[in-house]
Amino acid sequence: MEKDNNIKALYIIVNAGFADDIVEITREAGARGATIINARGTGAVHKAVLGITIDAEKEMVLSLVDRDTAERIIAAVKEKAGVKSPADGICFILPVEKMVGVNNFTPLTEKQE
Repeated sequence: MEKDNNIKALYIIVNAGFADDIVEITREAGARGATIINARGTGAVHKAVLGITIDAEKEMVLSLVDRDTAERIIAAVKEKAGVKSPADGICFILPVEKMVGVNNFTPLTEKQE
């Protein structure tokens, strides 16, 4: 697919164990699918056990969505799984210049729901 400024890469980072909840939030807001990536946070807060520093376990949910769906998802994540929740979720959007290997990308619109 050639350049389409309407397609966005949506990244949502949450504490480990909350990715499935985030995927459900994204589906309810119109995403068709997501990829869950295990990650490790290296923020300012570290735990030390027996002299060994342990970084927080995280999960990252990546989804390709249209601009309107991305905005709905960000609002839902902020409300249901934001930084003041146990999920401690943050999210951001990056533009997608090109896509390959994604067949028949059709964003879910309110008419299709």
